[in-house]
Amino acid sequence: MPVMNMVTAVNAALRQEMRRDDRVVVLGEDVGVNGGVFRATEGLYQEFGGERVIDTPLTESGIVGAAVGMALYGLRPVPEIQFLDFIYPAFDQVVSEMAKYRYRSGGQYTCPVVLRTPYGGGVRGGHYHSQSTEAYFCHTPGLVVIVPSTPYDTKGLLTAALRGEDPVIFLEPKRLYRATKDEVPDDDYVVPIGKARTVREGSHLTLICYGAMVPVAEEAAAKAAEHDVEVEVIDLRTLVPLDVDAIIESVKKTGRVVILHEAAKTGGFGGEIAALIAERAVDSLEAPIVRVAGYDTPFPYTLEHLYMPDVARVSDAIKKVVEYH
Repeated sequence: MPVMNMVTAVNAALRQEMRRDDRVVVLGEDVGVNGGVFRATEGLYQEFGGERVIDTPLTESGIVGAAVGMALYGLRPVPEIQFLDFIYPAFDQVVSEMAKYRYRSGGQYTCPVVLRTPYGGGVRGGHYHSQSTEAYFCHTPGLVVIVPSTPYDTKGLLTAALRGEDPVIFLEPKRLYRATKDEVPDDDYVVPIGKARTVREGSHLTLICYGAMVPVAEEAAAKAAEHDVEVEVIDLRTLVPLDVDAIIESVKKTGRVVILHEAAKTGGFGGEIAALIAERAVDSLEAPIVRVAGYDTPFPYTLEHLYMPDVARVSDAIKKVVEYH
């Protein structure tokens, strides 16, 4: 079985689906001849040509608007926005058009756009290349929001997204693009959308995370085990739809919760998870829910190592929650 990093897993999923279904079209800035800023589309132009791998002008609203039109006329477009931070000129196309067509047409039309974009910090990109604003899209009914953390899940979830009928925001943690490797089957497989993954089982505390924070959570859980604290790590994988059952089942087992994400704390998706737990499992809680997140500031360039949650901050939160009486 081949070993892939996340970039090659994205490439493998796109290549597989483009060979399988000639309706799949890739478009975006530099995705063609150059293979994308992170080389996730490398080689696709050479195999499928300029009619299916389209280098666009530098216009995010045009990229997403064109993708919406393609989808309504029967294609299955995969637009790439080079960085999540650049998506805002296309925000109206995403939340007012892409997300709404199925509802506004009473189900007569679907809009199967899979919008790929790297998100988050950890590569010294500065405040215009490092933001984690997934909560904006989770707040928009009609969108599926996926955040993989491993190459295996990346290929399987992207394949599932490309075969679905709903518009998807597919957020790729650029910090993990080449930092993680995994065995990824060449064979056709999908990872179900809306199903969380239990990364590590435990009985003392539930640590909920996604994307680039999953390896941080794993390391913090391993350190906690050295002090006889068994942490259950839940990788959400999909934020919308959310695997509510997996979250509540784990919380009822452990009674203690830490929520971890890279995005700023205020208005972050962790608040939604905390509210969900309070509504459905408050009687199981033995301590307050603690969130570990980015700070409520613009993403700093020189101090990104202080802004991003690390093992030390997560370990402090675990200790605080476990010792609460």
